[in-house]
Amino acid sequence: MHDNMASADEPASMECILKSELFPKKSLVCEDDSLQVPFPLLCGEAVEYLGRTADGVIALSNFRLEIFSVNIYCKDATVVRCDFSTNDSCQDWFKRITQRTSIPKELSGLFAFAFFAWCQDRSPCPSEHEVCYQLCQQVERFTFSFGKEVERMKFDLKSKSSWRITYINEDFSVCSSYPKCHIVPACITDKHLRDVAGFRAQRRFPSVVWRDQRNGAVLVRCSQPELGWLGWRSTEDEKMLESVPIACSQNPGTYTKYLGINDDSSGSESGSQNGDVGNDINTENKKMIIMDCRSYSAAVANRAKGGGVECAEYYQNSEIQFMNLANIHTIRKSYVALRALCSGGADQPAWLSTLETTKWFTYLSAILKSALVAVNSIDKEGKPVLVHCSDGWDRTTQIIALTELLLDPYYRTLEGFQVLVEIEWLDYGHKFGDRCGNGINTEDLNERCPVFLQWLDCVYQLYHQFPCAFQFNEAYLVKLMQHTYSHLFGTFLCNNTRERESNQLNLRTASVWSLLNNKNNKFTNHLYCPSLEQQVLYPSYNVRSLQLWASVYLSNNLSRTSSEDLSADKQEQEPSCMTCNLQKTRSCENLLANQEAPVPSPSRRKSDPSIALENFDQAVHQTKDTSHHVLSDFKDIADRRDVNDSKIPKSIPLENGHGPLMGNGVVQNGNSNDLNKSDNLDNQIFDEWTF
Repeated sequence: MHDNMASADEPASMECILKSELFPKKSLVCEDDSLQVPFPLLCGEAVEYLGRTADGVIALSNFRLEIFSVNIYCKDATVVRCDFSTNDSCQDWFKRITQRTSIPKELSGLFAFAFFAWCQDRSPCPSEHEVCYQLCQQVERFTFSFGKEVERMKFDLKSKSSWRITYINEDFSVCSSYPKCHIVPACITDKHLRDVAGFRAQRRFPSVVWRDQRNGAVLVRCSQPELGWLGWRSTEDEKMLESVPIACSQNPGTYTKYLGINDDSSGSESGSQNGDVGNDINTENKKMIIMDCRSYSAAVANRAKGGGVECAEYYQNSEIQFMNLANIHTIRKSYVALRALCSGGADQPAWLSTLETTKWFTYLSAILKSALVAVNSIDKEGKPVLVHCSDGWDRTTQIIALTELLLDPYYRTLEGFQVLVEIEWLDYGHKFGDRCGNGINTEDLNERCPVFLQWLDCVYQLYHQFPCAFQFNEAYLVKLMQHTYSHLFGTFLCNNTRERESNQLNLRTASVWSLLNNKNNKFTNHLYCPSLEQQVLYPSYNVRSLQLWASVYLSNNLSRTSSEDLSADKQEQEPSCMTCNLQKTRSCENLLANQEAPVPSPSRRKSDPSIALENFDQAVHQTKDTSHHVLSDFKDIADRRDVNDSKIPKSIPLENGHGPLMGNGVVQNGNSNDLNKSDNLDNQIFDEWTF
């Protein structure tokens, strides 16, 4: 009995617990006691954190993170955030957006076809759609004419010893991604050309696309040779590349000096933007520069897939250079990182370092540098240049188009830029369908890459460095970039000319050039002033010289195509402050006058503090014509004001932006003409200094 009583007093050896107690709920951490959980809880679910966001409430449980917003990352770098009241509504709209942005089964499913059809049936449409009809009028869709370009660049076709036009690809039988007409050396027959096409990737044989009228050097594009691991060679291909410099020597330039500059030119006149060119036309054969846009390792690695690079032993009349440009996968990764950075908030302490990690500017700099290599070879050395990458429709197109833009001022006009895009990007088969998703069967995301956008960014860098060298403005580039992806026009649909012709895009869609025409005053650069000094542009390609294209990457509320873009007068107008949104200054009326008749610069006096005393005698010696006036006026000023010459500052930079005065009396970064200043200006400078 005692034992029974003892066992009753002991605690039970087992305790019954609920299964749910094995998964205890954490205590709620709430930023505000007035907040309520925005969704019903499931069995076992517990909200752990509850707080406010800028637009609503955020709740984090042990089961879910309730999402009430959708971030839409657009192809044109725009990022849109849509907030919803409930998660169900957010999911519904996410499915709708995903379905709407999916690749259509047929090309006619793109909006460009519906837009054009509805504009043709204008009677049922309201009158406010009148601006849309202007985009769909039957106008000349393509400015580019092969015959006009051949005539403009003065190819010698009559002698039949240098160049000829071939129509071998008129039915796209040789190369489906090439245009119909091509310029090749006259000694290359069509049969020879077919053999060369068989040795090049995608059958993209070497084709001459531009000629320097000054020295006869040409620009050629193609794809990589197909050497493979066994190192195959093609005597036909070797002969064709060897014949290009020979054809250049037989059709030399029409000028012995660039723009008539003589050998004894002092450098005050220049045919280029950044320096004197002044090259003799040498009719002897020069080596052709073969620019491989890839790195050497990438070119050799392509031999595993049947590609490769030209062997210097076989192409003895050529010099091979590698540009080390990144491929489309690297560029796509960089662009995604840049877009993610720019879509963030304005308060980012590590903005510059994060921007550097995207390497976007590094890749832009590499493209500009590669284009300058081609420009220097043609413009200063008079050598023909051949450019290719792997397939010849991405990096090759970027370098070719940028080189032509730097060399030829015609392509910097509204008409010429349209011709440039039509030739190098559309006719020579840049894959807009695959790279931008502008077509059917383009679901492979590995083929996506903003190649054309990157090139437009390079053009923007040129526009930023040379604001008076382009007839179009930044708004023109922004609109062109936007409508590359908008599917409003049929210009950038499909991958090549053959696909566009088979789908009759010229008859079933509108052209983007109907919007970006030279009669639309909103896209005209009113600072444009073509001059002899800007025949050839040599921009700075350093990363520190590049600017972020804020109108594209940082502006989510940028204006889209609207009636305002189309409402500009169709007649030619004089630029005014109302049309170009520029503030008028006192020098507004003299902008053009200064270009036609430069105002003589006034002479300098010894009273100018920019002139050191020890250099004054030398400066006077260099300017003998004004020496007597300078000395006499200086004595008058000194006597009148009782100036102590020893107190004049020894080294003060000029206020007009020039460099310091050199020992020979010539202003650094200028010329001796800058020493001429008027009496009034001299007295004004003297009054500004106290001695």
